[in-house]
Amino acid sequence: MASSDNKRKVYVGSVGNVYIKATYNNIIISITNANGQVCAWSSAGKMGFKCAKKKNTPYAAQLTANDCAKKAMELGMSSANVFVKGIGMGREAAIRTIQETGINVLKVCDTTGVPFNGCRPPKRRNF
Repeated sequence: MASSDNKRKVYVGSVGNVYIKATYNNIIISITNANGQVCAWSSAGKMGFKCAKKKNTPYAAQLTANDCAKKAMELGMSSANVFVKGIGMGREAAIRTIQETGINVLKVCDTTGVPFNGCRPPKRRNF
């Protein structure tokens, strides 16, 4: 039987990293310490937004970032580097909310993947 004492304890320093993954369907925010161990995470689905139309809004990103940043502040984080990935609507809203919550944003880095050559085009049409 697993007890609540077996819960993993993560050391959180004053500086950490915030990873924001904003897709067309959802937004996922995870906050890690300097070593890369996740200390707080949240998503729009966890906040109660059901369909993709509502999860991909700046308001959902704002609530998600607020929930995640408050957890990290309670653990002692005061400043963070922000890494944004994806092309969803809530990217800027999430960064703004993290800064308003009290976590000092040191730098913002966009890590969105860009295809070098892309997919092969379809075959030419026969007449």
